[in-house]
Formats: sequence, C-alpha cells, structure tokens
Amino acid sequence: MIEGVKVKKLLKHVDDRGTFMELVRDDEDLLTRFGQASMSMSYPGVIKAFHYHEKQDDVWFFPSGNAQVVLHDLREDSKTKGETDVYYMGEENPIILVIPKGVAHGYRVLGNKPAVIIYFTTQSYNHNNPDEKRIPWNDPIIGFDWRTKFR
Repeated sequence: MIEGVKVKKLLKHVDDRGTFMELVRDDEDLLTRFGQASMSMSYPGVIKAFHYHEKQDDVWFFPSGNAQVVLHDLREDSKTKGETDVYYMGEENPIILVIPKGVAHGYRVLGNKPAVIIYFTTQSYNHNNPDEKRIPWNDPIIGFDWRTKFR
C-alpha cells in the first residue's frame, strides 16, 4: 500500500426501510481539515486519469456504479515513491479511500452503468489557481495498463 493512503471499509446498516452508511466523521482522522465536498458522474468505460495535488488530500467514495482506481506515488520523500496501487471501489466494494497530496490518481468506470463519485477535499477548489496537476492516462512513466485482464 502506498504510504499515507487509508482505506475505510464501510458498514452498511440494512433494514426493511432501506440502508444507511456513515462515510466520513470528524473523529476518524481521515481528513486533516474539511475543504469541499463534490460529486461527479462518468459513463461506462470512461477513464479519468491522472491528476495530483500539491496542497490537498482527497477522500473518494463511489456510491453508484463501480470503478478501478489507480494510484501512483510521485512524492520524492515517500518510502513508496514510484509504486502503483489499484483499488476496486463502488457498489460491489463500498469503501472510503484517502489519497494524500502528491499521489497521482485516476479511475476507469467498470461495467455497463455510469459511476458516481462523491469526494471530499482538505482545500476548496480555487478557480484562479487550481491545485490540479495533470498527467496523461497513458503516461509511459506510470505505465499502467487500463485494459481488462481476462483470466
């Protein structure tokens, strides 16, 4: 696991009315501070990758659909610099993923339905000076193969 990445398995409470899950709490030490909460939807097969931040951490959750999430550690001072991790998140695996600043991240929507991501950040988005550095999805240094492996 990449240094500083945290995974929280979610507990789903189910009864005859439906379901309930706590996502992020202020007593869990997931966020150093609260900046913003956002939501995005992506269509099946879409790849949104890669980007990273210099100032903010992200907390990701996919409440609908499924995604292959790829992280790549770019931090010079990290014990896991240059390492890549893959997480499968969404309806089939409801987890919270904490992505530290300096770790490139992106995802591919799996299956035949759109995926919705809800994410929290430790900084609000600054339209005049965005803390988003882009890396192409097929960057040769990261070298991630996004194709599904049929086994």
